[in-house]
Amino acid sequence: MPVNKRSKYRGSRTCGGGTHKNRRGAGNRGGRGRAGHRDHRFSHFLLYGELHNGKHGFVSKTGVSVNALDIGAIDQMVSALLESGLATEEGDLVTIDASDIGIEKVLGGGKVTRKLNISAGAFSERAKAKIEEMGGQATTA
Repeated sequence: MPVNKRSKYRGSRTCGGGTHKNRRGAGNRGGRGRAGHRDHRFSHFLLYGELHNGKHGFVSKTGVSVNALDIGAIDQMVSALLESGLATEEGDLVTIDASDIGIEKVLGGGKVTRKLNISAGAFSERAKAKIEEMGGQATTA
């Protein structure tokens, strides 16, 4: 008497699959991968929290990534940078070298509340305008 399926079908050529022509291609399993399973996108999303169906968004063709940070975020980090010694303060002017904190470009998002003297590889026009509006300087290194 067979103990499990493997020994039950031992020597039977088709293992209960009918003729040898059955169970041949990907059509037997409903396609390859998730092909043609558009109905199950939502349930897959609910189960795994991710929806992979087609391409979305833009892809950078240059492959060059630039470490950038908003000027508002830098303004909020000033006290921490002063404590760690990555920035210096002379009166009300705070001097920061962006390359010391791993930033190549400064972007214009957020508010500037202090007089900053920042040197970085590049600045957006908006960031430069906000820094100079508060009486600071944006120097390109």
